Amino acid sequence: MKQSMLTWAVSAAAAVMAGFAAPVLAQDSKVADEIAKYREALNDGNPADLLEVKGEGLWSQKRGPKNASLEQCDLGQGPGKLEGAYAALPKYFKDTNKVMDVESRLVHCMVTLQGFTQAEVTKQWFSKPGAESDIEALVTFIGAKSNGMKINVPAMHPEEAKMAKMGEYIFYRRSGPQDFSCSICHGQEGKRIRLQELGNLTTKEGAGFAMKTWPSYRVSQGAVWTMQRRLIDCMRQARWPEPNYLADSIIALETFLQKTATGTVMETPGIKR
Repeated sequence: MKQSMLTWAVSAAAAVMAGFAAPVLAQDSKVADEIAKYREALNDGNPADLLEVKGEGLWSQKRGPKNASLEQCDLGQGPGKLEGAYAALPKYFKDTNKVMDVESRLVHCMVTLQGFTQAEVTKQWFSKPGAESDIEALVTFIGAKSNGMKINVPAMHPEEAKMAKMGEYIFYRRSGPQDFSCSICHGQEGKRIRLQELGNLTTKEGAGFAMKTWPSYRVSQGAVWTMQRRLIDCMRQARWPEPNYLADSIIALETFLQKTATGTVMETPGIKR
């Protein structure tokens, strides 16, 4: 008798939950559809396009103590070659003996080719109200040159493999006052914070969806964000110690995520909430 009552109670509870779940799922689907329509409408006039034009001008403009342009900057495809460069970064560079992403390599070129100090070129590495960032403009221009191309970061070089492994460790490591990790939000399917879907970055599809649209214009911020800025902000939100700009930990995370996303077609500049 007790067993039958228990069975009935469980069945009744399941029915009640199913009754609640159906409208919730329907509402979730409706919200997701409306967000998709909103993003599609914005893509017809992505404000990042203007920053891309600015970046193109900065690329060819002679600047700095050496009065030189960046047209001989080697981003991994050869001096001055931009097509597909962003999609193949981070990668190992022999001249610096380091694995570098697009931003660390760009800063290197601004220092070595144009004669700026690193402090000068990174003083405003992200935009602020009324003040755009040259680095964000250049990264947007460079990123667009990989649009429609496949991400290709197999991390075959020993130093690249080491960075990818470090990035994987950071991704899963629980740390900070809240004992948090990247994987808590981005290691499973179907997770969400409020209206924001949290992709599963451990899969090619999930990592690809996340990585293919950066740099992106963020509507809530009214500015283009680079991947460095996005990852540093993620760590801040997780209450981790905030890394310095161009820190190895950020480049390691990028290497891990780009390796996971390899084969995904780039769609940049993107647009985010």
